[in-house]
Amino acid sequence: MTLAALDIEKLLPATFTLPGLSEADFLALCAQFPEQTLEYTADGTVIVMPPTDPESGARGAELIAQLGRWAREQGRGMVTGPDAGFYFASGARRSPGAAWFDTARWQSAKTPGTRFPVFAPDFVIELRSPDQRPSALREKMQEYIANGVQLGWLVDPLERTVAIYRPGQAPEVLTNPQSVAGEGPVAGFVLALDRIFTA
Repeated sequence: MTLAALDIEKLLPATFTLPGLSEADFLALCAQFPEQTLEYTADGTVIVMPPTDPESGARGAELIAQLGRWAREQGRGMVTGPDAGFYFASGARRSPGAAWFDTARWQSAKTPGTRFPVFAPDFVIELRSPDQRPSALREKMQEYIANGVQLGWLVDPLERTVAIYRPGQAPEVLTNPQSVAGEGPVAGFVLALDRIFTA
């Protein structure tokens, strides 16, 4: 499979449809776009995203730093950033801006011969950057919850809001909060938003 005939890098962000990709197919496709992040939806849509701008990158780094510090203090769980991918039961392959998951759950999910077993993190955070449509991010958050994520936050520094996603509930939207407190799998974690909203 090759997309050499298409100069997609000039069109980013871009989407195209390649249903039924295996893990090997997806990794081969990623190798064609080493500077971009690729995601894959349950219906076979490939999403190719360019690198984010420095301010959004700084905000994302702050999210990961705060979550990572909390996880170290608790002495449990693993934290990943947007360079980590997760393969969901729906067939989607997603890379949340930040994620936390129980180490024992991950160890039991690991499957010999595959890099990406079917696995959903316990908690995810998505951070909106200026070129992202809010509707697409809301759909992504719903997809996380439908695939087993227990808690998700959509942080929008442009609108200064945080939408909280929980299974079986409508999203709760906080407007201009100074912080947001974790619950369930990340009870005790508090994300301070001053540096994220003002980066």
